[in-house]
Amino acid sequence: MSSMKKLVAALLVVIFAVGGIVIMKMNTKFSEQENVKLIFAVVPGKAAVDAAYKFKDLCAEYSGGKIQVDVFSDNILGDDKTVVEGAQVGDIDIAMSSTSPLANMYADYYIYDAPYLFLSPQEVYAVAFNGEVGKKIRDGVEKIGLKGMPFWENGFRNLTNSRQAVASPADLSGMKIRTMENRVHMAAWRALGANPTPMAFTEVFTALQQKTIDGQENPLGQIDASRLYEPNKFITISQHVYTPYCVLMNLEKWNSLTQEQRDIIYRAMTEAAEYQIQLSQGNEGKIIKMLEENGNVVTLISPEEKKAFQDLIVNAGVHEMAQQKMEHPEYFDQMRKELEEYRQRGAKS
Repeated sequence: MSSMKKLVAALLVVIFAVGGIVIMKMNTKFSEQENVKLIFAVVPGKAAVDAAYKFKDLCAEYSGGKIQVDVFSDNILGDDKTVVEGAQVGDIDIAMSSTSPLANMYADYYIYDAPYLFLSPQEVYAVAFNGEVGKKIRDGVEKIGLKGMPFWENGFRNLTNSRQAVASPADLSGMKIRTMENRVHMAAWRALGANPTPMAFTEVFTALQQKTIDGQENPLGQIDASRLYEPNKFITISQHVYTPYCVLMNLEKWNSLTQEQRDIIYRAMTEAAEYQIQLSQGNEGKIIKMLEENGNVVTLISPEEKKAFQDLIVNAGVHEMAQQKMEHPEYFDQMRKELEEYRQRGAKS
């Protein structure tokens, strides 16, 4: 063999050897160069914060410590919309928000603003979260640069006020209720005879103290965490709107991960979501008991009483308003059909 051929053969041996090392490196689970750090912005509330740390621990466990999550809780990095916008541009890896503040950004979230569309937690989990339409809505955020993760629970919104116990729409006449700047919510309260007053959440406690507004509406977890029951003696478990927490990851970050890393993160998030929902449901009973012990007047709405609220809202065309705002209005009809089928199955069982 000539010296030139010997040199070429030697080079080929080196190339194949190096190539083999590279291939082995690529196939190695979580090599040192594949460590992942994630920033997770989390809303206030014990259930959400506890579940976020559960997600952090599960990611570390399932990846052997290669996936590390930094949790920033209690809106430290900004309010709901701000952190989601941060996730869109990649400043934040995973953001958490109620759906309502994001409806202008992603119109199909308006379906979760329709009052009395969902009537129980069970049908929310079965249909709104895991039904065909719910999955389409969750995954549709990819068009705005985000990866939809399993929904968490913010919960059913309930009314608090300082004037009187509310058990029927007539009790709401002229009552000044703080709402989010959301036309669907405002139309619903007008249909019930109240005076909806949009206001930033950061201003609500002071406005309640100063009687600038009579009441507000939020899930029990938020009523508790923000101590809204202090200026408002009367609590009505109206359950008028179910608000999910959407958990959204920067899509470019998601696509940059290996399939194994994605599988681990999604598995950990799914288990954290289940854990958070369990905590949320358990906490609601504890909060109601705390409110009663605190001297608040807690009014439970029966299914018959709830229907009186529902009929006024439906007859005022509020559901159609939410539907018309959606990018895919056909989802609304499909969701209603899934709900009817779910309820029929429950009635037969």
